[in-house]
Amino acid sequence: TYPLYREQTKRWLKLDYHRTYSVPSIILMFFSFSFVGWLWEVSLHLFGDGEFVNRGFFHGPWLPIYGTGGVLILLVLKKWQDRPLRLFGMTMLLCGIIEYFSGLALETLFQVRWWNYSDMLFEIQGRVCLTGLLIFGIGGLAIVYIIAPKLEGIFSRIPQKYLCLLCAALLLIFAADIAISFLHPN
Repeated sequence: TYPLYREQTKRWLKLDYHRTYSVPSIILMFFSFSFVGWLWEVSLHLFGDGEFVNRGFFHGPWLPIYGTGGVLILLVLKKWQDRPLRLFGMTMLLCGIIEYFSGLALETLFQVRWWNYSDMLFEIQGRVCLTGLLIFGIGGLAIVYIIAPKLEGIFSRIPQKYLCLLCAALLLIFAADIAISFLHPN
């Protein structure tokens, strides 16, 4: 038999992605995805151009566009969890809409472009491109099937009062960053 069809392999590969996430878990996932997005963008710039640049509109180590996308993938696209190809396509669509309109809003409000994909293949007004959408599609599958269930397992071990305090502290710091960033964008 093939290794993937052995019982021990099936147990090891079992993915428990049919979940309803708690509000504190959703909040912490938002910040986790926002932070990982920030690390991704900073790393691309650091290794691509050789210098550290705090990417994004905000001053803190987060890019909420990634957090918003990750959380919306879990909440809005839940009905496609059992159809990975459809979930992949819907993730690309959802993330493309978020990225396009976030870029448009930032350009409209501040007359500054935080990103520009005009030199990429299959781009739309420099705000989204096929390469980015494919990466988001793969990332969305990883979030639904692996990352979010693992994070939920970690977050569920934190005592409820500490979980609520952590969420409140992060939301307060984030609210302060929003206020500062609207006055003085990064």
